[in-house]
Amino acid sequence: MEKRLQAVYADGALRRLENVQLEESRQVIVTTGDPAVGAQDVAGYFTPEEWAEAVHDDIGLDEVRRALSTISGSLSEAVIALRQER
Repeated sequence: MEKRLQAVYADGALRRLENVQLEESRQVIVTTGDPAVGAQDVAGYFTPEEWAEAVHDDIGLDEVRRALSTISGSLSEAVIALRQER
């Protein structure tokens, strides 16, 4: 099972910022990242006018599914490829 949590590195140790249910002495894999990059507000990607226009979009779930079905490859392959590039 994968779970994301925030931690602070201080005095040579990672200190969690939230409670996590783990068995004592359980080994885990830690991946570090800049929280500012992952938490960017999407509001900056579009102008206020673009947001206002998007409110009126009548795109249904079936349209989204049809559009996604035209994309070649698989999401899992893309994720694996990105991880291998690191």
